[in-house]
Amino acid sequence: MKAVTWQGRRDVRVDDVPDPRIEEPTDAVIRITSTGLCGSDLHLYEVLTPFMTPGDVLGHEPIGIVEETGSEVPNLRPGDRVVVPFQIACGHCFMCSAGLMTQCETTQVTGEGMGAALFGYTRLYGAVPGAQAEYLRVPQAHYGPIKVPEGPSDDRFVYLSDVLPTAWQALEYAAVPHGGTLAVLGLGPIGDMACRLARARGAERVFGVDLVPERLARAARRGVETYDLRAFDDEKELVRAIHDETGGRGPDAVIDAVGTEAHGSAAAKLAQTATGLLPRKIAAPLAERFAVDRLSALHLAIDLVRRGGTISLSGVYGGMADPLPLLTLFDKQVQLRMGQANVRRWTDQILPYLTDEDPLGVEDFATHRLPLSEAPHAYDMFQHKQDGAVKILLKP
Repeated sequence: MKAVTWQGRRDVRVDDVPDPRIEEPTDAVIRITSTGLCGSDLHLYEVLTPFMTPGDVLGHEPIGIVEETGSEVPNLRPGDRVVVPFQIACGHCFMCSAGLMTQCETTQVTGEGMGAALFGYTRLYGAVPGAQAEYLRVPQAHYGPIKVPEGPSDDRFVYLSDVLPTAWQALEYAAVPHGGTLAVLGLGPIGDMACRLARARGAERVFGVDLVPERLARAARRGVETYDLRAFDDEKELVRAIHDETGGRGPDAVIDAVGTEAHGSAAAKLAQTATGLLPRKIAAPLAERFAVDRLSALHLAIDLVRRGGTISLSGVYGGMADPLPLLTLFDKQVQLRMGQANVRRWTDQILPYLTDEDPLGVEDFATHRLPLSEAPHAYDMFQHKQDGAVKILLKP
């Protein structure tokens, strides 16, 4: 089959790889009909390269048709249309029962000290072959796949794999009071969807911060009060501007939907580039400790949020070197919540929003739909934020 493989820093290719097959009785094989390109994929494209192996199959946002199931998958049959969550969880261990599917004790990558295995990600999360491919082997298929009805387009449901539950959890963790205020840092797919959900769920005012004009305009069209980071001399000026709109206090909650990027930090960008060029055995421990984070978005969130407010982190952070202003966090009595989205915990609550009325605008959420064969171009375009690319769907 054809699949998108990682071959090196900024080098992804569409290659022929072996077709997946049933390996365990709880497996299923899915024929992919649409699959997303995620901001997390860009971390693999450039930043987290020390943890990758040439030939790794990428992707973790699929919808498709069941082709085959193992003997212990009673709830699926060939022909079912399913969305596959990005994490692999069993549904019955202690952690899954507690609603923490990203900590699943059955699929935890204990050798790396990490949580549940993920599709199409680094060896830290199991290096499980991913979903930017024609077919996908789905472990723990008795629990993971979400059956969706025939008829509506893939665009109605594909975001249940990652974007919708990640944005939903970010909002749940933010605990915005009804009629309250929220600031969202980063208006990529997750930040954009978090704004849409916040508006749909009763937030009175939503402030969105980014530096990409197309993303700012896209959010503004849906009632978000947008702030272009480039229009301010420094971040303190931006903080004052939003504080002035919230009675001088700051918003009730802030969602950091940025995470591992390098905009605005030359030092972090240099560190990311340097580790990406080192041999993997040397680069991996350095990247894990030092290279991949710059915390300007998190520091901005800490400055922005009102005293007694909540910061919700949905942007992925990978390193451990940068110090946090713990005195400020403590003095402001800030609540801080974070983590990968526990997809199946939220899907039943999200499904009512995926109606024909389409209150979240999922049908036109994708800015680009490209054949799988154009994946290298899609990665390059998304990385450089060209042609208004916010969300790209690949069609095998």
